[in-house]
This record gives sequence, C-alpha cells and structure tokens, in this order.
Amino acid sequence: MIENSNGNKLQLIYIFPNLFTAASAFLGVISIIASANGQFEKAAVYILLSLIFDGLDGRVARMTNATSKFGAEFDSLADIVAFGVAPAMLFYFSVGHMYGKLGSLMCAMYVVFGAIRLARFNIMIGVSEPSVFIGVPIPTAAVVVSMWILLYREHPFMHGIEWIMLIGLGVLSFLMVSNIRYPSFKKIDMHKGHLIKILVYLILLFSMLYLYPIEVGTFLITAYLAYGLTRGIYNFVVAKFHKN
Repeated sequence: MIENSNGNKLQLIYIFPNLFTAASAFLGVISIIASANGQFEKAAVYILLSLIFDGLDGRVARMTNATSKFGAEFDSLADIVAFGVAPAMLFYFSVGHMYGKLGSLMCAMYVVFGAIRLARFNIMIGVSEPSVFIGVPIPTAAVVVSMWILLYREHPFMHGIEWIMLIGLGVLSFLMVSNIRYPSFKKIDMHKGHLIKILVYLILLFSMLYLYPIEVGTFLITAYLAYGLTRGIYNFVVAKFHKN
C-alpha cells in the first residue's frame, strides 16, 4: 500500500508541471479563436497570459525534480501553438490580411522560423551559454507581436504604417533563427551593493508600467529587440574592419 501511494505521488509530481504547459497551449488556442473573431485585445492578452504559464512549467519541474523528456517535447509543441501560431494569427487578422498573399507569407514565415528556433534550442540545451540566447526566443517574439498589435489598436495615429509592421514581422522572424546574442537575465549580479539599485529600478519600472502598460511595455520589448540587433551589426562591422 505504501509503495502504491509513493508511486502515485511520484506520477502526480510529473503531471503537475505539464498542467502548466497544457494551460499555455490552451490559452494559445483561445487566442487564435479570439483573433478570428476580431477580438484582438483579448487575443494579445491570452498570449501574454500563456507566457506566464510557460515560465511556470519549467520552474515547477526543476523545483520538484520532475523534469522529463516528455515534458520537454510537450513544452516545445505547446510553444509553437501559443507563441508561433497564435501571434501569427493575431497579426494576420489585424494587419496582415491587408496585404493579401504577402501578408499570409510573412505570417507563415514567422511560424516556420519559430519552429526552427525551438528545434535549435532543444538540440543546444547544455551546450549554449546560460547567460545569453542565440537568436530571439519565440516567447519573446510573441510578446513583441502582441505589444505591437496592442499599441496599434490603442493609438489610431499608427494606422497607415501597417507596411512598417509587416517589415518588422519579417525582421523578427529572421532574428529568431539568427546567431545574434540576446541577454537572458538568468544571471544577474545580486551582490549587496547592487540590490538597492535593482530594487529602485524595478519600482520605477513597475510604476511606469502601471501608468502606461501598453506604451512602456512596447518600448521595453522593442528596445530589447533593437539592442541585440544593433550590437550584432556592430560586432559584425568591427570584425570585418579588423580582418581587413
């Protein structure tokens, strides 16, 4: 009886983190339905909520020592729905459909490149540096798309620059499969001397997000995107200069 009880507990431990993964995939599907119904704000919020569950599943698995091959594969499949297909559909139904086949192509490229990004990440686990991402992670790309659409819906003055957003989606798709390095923030210097500074910065950040959530959120995620791209171009130019 004791062995059966322990066995059941062990199985529940492995199931628990996968419930968060399932919730992430579920929200991705609900987001797609909302986009198809023209409820773009809801669709974007569902993607952002999906990001929270995606972040929890891995942490819960590590905390309970319940990481598994199944969990890793399930997480990737959920990610392609929640952060690949859902943002692509959000972009297509809100902006991309205005450009016919070109809009369809750009949205499809986003999904395909996102899948390549996930596959590359899976085979590089344990090999790549933990402090950086090679290419933009697909959850980050999904946040970028969601915030762009929220900003577009919030401010009518942005109507008319949809072609810039379409180009932005193409650049974003390329950045996912690029070798450009982005900081992961997994290893932040938490020495005592820096704790107060970090706390002050976080308070200021959350205050601004409280006042202007869409505008500040869009600025921050776009700045993160631009930082990696600018640094990548700079390093490429410097390397070429030194070679010559």
